[in-house]
Amino acid sequence: MSHVTEEYKATAKQVSFNVANKVLPMDKLPETLLEAYEGLFKELIEDNAGLFNKSWQAMPASAQKLMPQAEFHGFYIANAWMQLSRVAQEIADDADSDEAIDEKEYDGVFGRLAEQSLKESIRKLKKARTDRSMLNSFKQVMSA
Repeated sequence: MSHVTEEYKATAKQVSFNVANKVLPMDKLPETLLEAYEGLFKELIEDNAGLFNKSWQAMPASAQKLMPQAEFHGFYIANAWMQLSRVAQEIADDADSDEAIDEKEYDGVFGRLAEQSLKESIRKLKKARTDRSMLNSFKQVMSA
């Protein structure tokens, strides 16, 4: 899915922003974090490795019918953003200084977090098929 329509992208971005905003006030993020969010969004919406698209296609139809693909994509991106934000904060808290952060130690963290986030999002969507409160929770967190 290296090419998505502008409508798909706009839907995913709105859902992602709504979900993330429930946890992190997006309008109060420093410019550098907003840039990081935009970079993450761009990378995950383009899905150049095809991980999201393959995972969506492999999901049961009963799970896919719960929400449009673009909305689920936005939910997944927000989940990845929140996980990445937590890990980044932990790294910053653990480091006495910028020099103390060994880049090699954290190399590949983003890829693992994105994949873990996708698996978690899929698990939640599958569970929502039989758990109405989970589905309602999805809808509530995705709305503005």
